[in-house]
Parts: sequence; C-alpha cells; structure tokens
Amino acid sequence: MNWYVVYTKPKWEKKVAERLNAIGIVTYCPLVNKISQWSDRKKTIQVPLFNSYIFVQILEKERNKIFEVTGAVRYLFWLSKPAIVRDEEIKAIQNWLSAPECYKVAVDKWQRGDKVILDSGPFVAHEATVQEVKQNYYVLVLESLGCILKVEKREE
Repeated sequence: MNWYVVYTKPKWEKKVAERLNAIGIVTYCPLVNKISQWSDRKKTIQVPLFNSYIFVQILEKERNKIFEVTGAVRYLFWLSKPAIVRDEEIKAIQNWLSAPECYKVAVDKWQRGDKVILDSGPFVAHEATVQEVKQNYYVLVLESLGCILKVEKREE
C-alpha cells in the first residue's frame, strides 16, 4: 500500500487522523511539542509538523474513502498524479522526531565538498555533503532526503 498526502481543513489534522483511524485507514500525523504562551501561563502542546497535511496508507482503489470524513479536503498532487510518499521517507520523519534533541557527532576536520556518512542522531547512516564550514558549525546537505542539516562544533 502506498502512503498519500491528504490536505485537511486548517487546524483539523489531528481530528481527521483520528476519524480516519476509526474507520480503519492507517494514518500518520507527525506531531512536535511547542510551548504556547498565554497571558497567565505557558503550556507545552503538541502541534502537527506539517500544517494542514496528514499521511494516509491506503490502496489506490480505496482512495475516495477518506472523503467520508469531515475535514479531509483533497489529496496533494505532483505532476498531475496523487503524491506518493515512500516508506523510507515516513520512517525518516519518525526517526527524526523520536531522536533526542542533543546527540554527539564526531567531526574529523571536514572540508567543503566532503562526502560523509552520519554515525549518530536521527539521520544515522545517511550520506551528506559538507556545504559550508564555519567556526562554530558545519552545514550538511542530505540530498536523499532533500534537507539541510546544521551541525554545531563542540570542544570536548
């Protein structure tokens, strides 16, 4: 089964995911913790990583089932076809969100253009290219995931 991206009404991501799960459709709504400030207090809340988007795993022929749920608007399309997300990409998001906020990275004087394989953190075993070398950090490009990673230099 493929993973598809479903566009939801604004602020309906969690509700749509719960309702789709209730009718037997596998969903994934990645959540992150955010500190919200009110006039009298601060509170940590969970908000969706992607505003108005959730991922659903469903057979091609059953794709219209998601519209049985209030709040599901449409599928995200790419090149005139519903966008399909690979299992590896879903697992990469899950690994990234479950990783600790701080982790050690061993750095052996990388230079711009070096190809490196990350040995810890949420992107372990991914190949990256060193794009920039600064006094306090490195900028790495993870081409396979289409993202940029900033790694701080730490003296031990």
